[in-house]
Amino acid sequence: MFQAHGVGYAEYSRKLEQQLRVEKRRQEDYEKSKQIVQSLGFHN
Repeated sequence: MFQAHGVGYAEYSRKLEQQLRVEKRRQEDYEKSKQIVQSLGFHN
């Protein structure tokens, strides 16, 4: 958790604002990954 998002699990579980920030970043990373896969021609 810390390596990927810069926040430890204890802080993540205590602070809602931090959770929302991390989940938004995860969603953005997921969308970027989907775009890369599509650009490479690997469609589901």
